[in-house]
Order: sequence, then structure tokens, then C-alpha cells
Amino acid sequence: MRKILSVSLIGLVLLSISFVLGAFVADKSADGKITLAMILQAQKIMGLDFTDAEADSMLTDVNDQLDSYVALWKLQIPNEVSPALNFNPLPAGYQFPDKANYFKTNEIKGVLPVNREELAFYNIRQLSYLIKSRQISSVELTRFFIDRLKKYNPVLLNVVTITEERAMKQAAKADAEIKAGKYRGPLHGIPFGAKDLLAVKGYKTTWGSVAYKNQDIDMDATVISRLENAGAVLIAKTTLGELAMGDVWFGGKTKNPWDINRGSSGSSAGSASAVAAGCMPFAIGSETLGSIVSPSTECGTTGLRPTFGRISKHGAMALSWSMDKLGPIARSAEDCAIVLNSIEGVDQKDLSVIAAPFTYISPGASLKGVKIGYLKTEFDRAYPNHKNDSLSLIKLKELGAELIPVEIPNMPYGDMTIVLSAEAGAAFDELTRSNRDDLLVKQDKNAWPNAFRSARFIPAVEYIQANRARSLLIEKLQSMMKGIDLYMAPSFSQNLRATNLSGHPCVVLPNGFNKEGRPSSITFTGQLFGEGKLLQVAEVYQNSTQFNKQHPKMNFAF
Repeated sequence: MRKILSVSLIGLVLLSISFVLGAFVADKSADGKITLAMILQAQKIMGLDFTDAEADSMLTDVNDQLDSYVALWKLQIPNEVSPALNFNPLPAGYQFPDKANYFKTNEIKGVLPVNREELAFYNIRQLSYLIKSRQISSVELTRFFIDRLKKYNPVLLNVVTITEERAMKQAAKADAEIKAGKYRGPLHGIPFGAKDLLAVKGYKTTWGSVAYKNQDIDMDATVISRLENAGAVLIAKTTLGELAMGDVWFGGKTKNPWDINRGSSGSSAGSASAVAAGCMPFAIGSETLGSIVSPSTECGTTGLRPTFGRISKHGAMALSWSMDKLGPIARSAEDCAIVLNSIEGVDQKDLSVIAAPFTYISPGASLKGVKIGYLKTEFDRAYPNHKNDSLSLIKLKELGAELIPVEIPNMPYGDMTIVLSAEAGAAFDELTRSNRDDLLVKQDKNAWPNAFRSARFIPAVEYIQANRARSLLIEKLQSMMKGIDLYMAPSFSQNLRATNLSGHPCVVLPNGFNKEGRPSSITFTGQLFGEGKLLQVAEVYQNSTQFNKQHPKMNFAF
């Protein structure tokens, strides 16, 4: 039987009979005990109807459970400790789409531009060739991007910390290795940024929050280590909406470089904004329920949300252990493939990672033989980006793809996201109980403080039922995707919730502009662990449209 995510002992006990915590602790009897009247009132929150006798029989158990909560609180379990069981997105009998690990991209030769400012919007392969051929050094390129960050960050507010000292040492090391003939690959000497929910030794890891802005985590996240092992150079920790929601953090609101009167969306706010602004070639973001898709749409970047279990989350802030995913935000689908190739794979420090092959070869110009589904009901309805999305379908057909109408399962996706709410409540349990949630910048009804509090009223039974619904969803999506390689959906549709719950990968990429002149996007969703085919198709589309090569003019006043 396929596993569903449970919670560790601390999480399960805190969630089970969670109405006790919310409804009872504040109004116990004179001797500190929970009473019959309290149970009869609290059951209404659960939609239950116990008789007086049934409620009376519960008193001993409920009081014992409350004592257990208090005992567990004393353990002070830190955020990085994951639950004892892991969510597994694979349906019964699933076969990985890729049969072996193989990666090969075509080299893009070129010469150093006379106008060095053009480097700001070069992709990874273009920059890689210039470094490999020693037309420019990693030190020079790193200094170039750090200077751009310093120039534009006061307006865009897309960086928490510039890791200048570390970056210049890494760049010098890269140059020395390349000079000695020890070339590591396409990321060698390439600067990058990382969302500031990833730990980096020697620098603050703020999670974008006032409550954690002085936090030191004495380690490097696995993703950081793997990128640096590939020779990449970390130049900045990018902003995120506080505790991975939106684009507002303790330093302000991260801006969209296409229109600085707008936020960049989030929560991978700074990663998308900085890449779009030409302040770094790529950055690492994260997604739980849209945090790569949304800012990539707003800022016109290409973002990959990998399959749940493809990339280690060790060293990353936990929001939802069964829904968090790390992934690259870059200039093209092939850039995302290059980054993914360096960071994917098993990690003994994150047991949710699944060993799965990844095959990617630079594609040709045709999609002949590729079967692409599209969510017909979604494409038939009227919505803001309907025209550009329809043109994307036409373009794919022109490229030779076979288009097949499909529909995602009809399920209560919004209701199923109580999984995220419950896990987030557990992840930030101490923040809520200590009342330090009052420090958070946003305090409205839709902000984290209120969400963490209301999560205490989600019963463990319903949390588990929602996870059982995810099991049904995974099987239904597997059935729906039989016979197709991937499918397309509007970027903001029920598909976004559905596939974050199921763990499927997607790539979001620009497919035109709206009437205000800002980028629009389309989402391609792949088979579980089918990132190879997914990124190949996206790369063919991008090479034939060139929308991803457009960039903001960066002419705003300082």
C-alpha cells in the first residue's frame, strides 16, 4: 500500500484533538481540567454531535492528551526536524519515464560583447562558454553581477544579503581550476542566488521574517553545496515573502523590474525579480502552493518546480514537509535543466528524496511524435491570458506536437490544502505558542499568524483524510496522463493546486505580454520524475517563440 505522509509523534499529538488546544487551554476549569461543557462546545468546530454520555467518557483521554501536549512542547523541536514518515507521490507500480542518467547540452559559442551590459541577460550556456574559453574570468563576471545587485537592489528590494566575500573567493578558485584544466562543467564560475530560506554557513538565514532576521544556521543547505561543487558562485541570498508567503518581507516589498509599482509576487520574490532584472543568471526558489509559478509569471522568468522527492530540502526552512519543493528560476528551460542536473538526487540528510533517473539532451526544432495534453475546459473559458495561451497551443501544433484534450480530476483541491495549513501550524508551533507571531510584518486575516492559529483547530482525523484524498488524486492523475508525455494548463488554475498536492513537476515560462506590457505565462506539467521530456518540450517552444529572451528596460529612476 502506498505511503501517505503522517506526522512525527510531536506533530500527530499536536494535531490530534487539536480543538482541545484551541478551545480548551484558554478556558479550563478552576483545577485546570477540561470539563464536559467544554467538549460539548468544542465539538461544534468539528461538525460533530456527541451525546452527553459520550462526551463525558472522553474526559480522561482528553485531559491526558493535553498533558501530553505540554510534555512535547518541552522538547522544543526545531523547524528542520521532519516527520517520521514521508509523503511518496508515486502511484502503485509506477515506472520512471527516464531509464538512465544522461545529460548533454549543445555548447553555444560566442565572443565577449563590446557592451558588457549585454552580459546581464546572457543565459548559462552563453556565459559558460565565455568563462571556459577564458574570454572573461569568473572574478570579472561575479563582480559584474554583484555591482548590478548593488545598483538595483535599493529599488527592487530583491536581496537580503550579498555574499560578496564568499563569492569572490569562490570565483578566484574557479578561475584557478579552469586555468589548470580542471573544468567542472557548465556551471563552473557562474554566479547565482538562493532564496533566503536556505542555510548558508557564515551568513544570516532570515526566512524573510522579523522573528528570524538574526538567525544563524551553521551549515550549508544540500542544494548550496551541490551547486558550489559544480563550480557555481553564490553571490546573494534573495528575498522571500515572510515565512514563504507573498513578496512582503521585513525589509519591504520586493518589486517587479517590469513595473516597479507592482510587487514581484512570491514567495520566491527576490529570485524571480533578480533574474528578470539581469542581476544574476539563475537563482534557487521554492514552491509549496505556487511560489515558483507565481513570481515567474509576474517577472517573466522560466521556473521549474521539480517532482516532489527529486531535490533534497536539507537546510531549507520547512513550511509543509509533504508539499515543499526547491527548484531553479532562470532564463530558459535548458538553463533549468543544467541547474537541475547539478542539484537533483538522493541525500541521506533528507529521506523524502527518491532515487530516480534524469535524462536530458538538447532538443532539435521539432515536436513531432510528442503527445501533449491540454486542459480543454480551462482553455475554453474566458480568462485574462486566454489569447496568449491559445496561441501557445497553435504554436505547439505547428511544431508537430499532437494535442489531446484532457481534464484533471474533479476534486475539492482548495479543501485538500488543509494539509499545508496543518503542517505549517506544526512547523511554526513554537512561534505561535510564544506569541512571537506578533512580530510578523503582516497581521491581517489572510496572513501567517492567523493561519498558524486556526491550524490548531484542524483535527488529526481530517488531516489524514485529506492525505488519503491525495492518494486518490495521484492515482486519478496517473490514469489521466496515460498516453501523453505532458500537458498544458493556464498558470493560474485548479491545476496549480492539484499538482502541488500530487507532487507532479511543472515548468512555467513566458508566452507573451498582457495589455499593460507585462509578461504572461503558460504552464507545462510533466509525468512524475519526467522533467527530462518536460524541459525538452519547453526548450523547443522557447526557441521558436523567443519570449524568454525579452527583458525589462531597467530605466527606472533611482
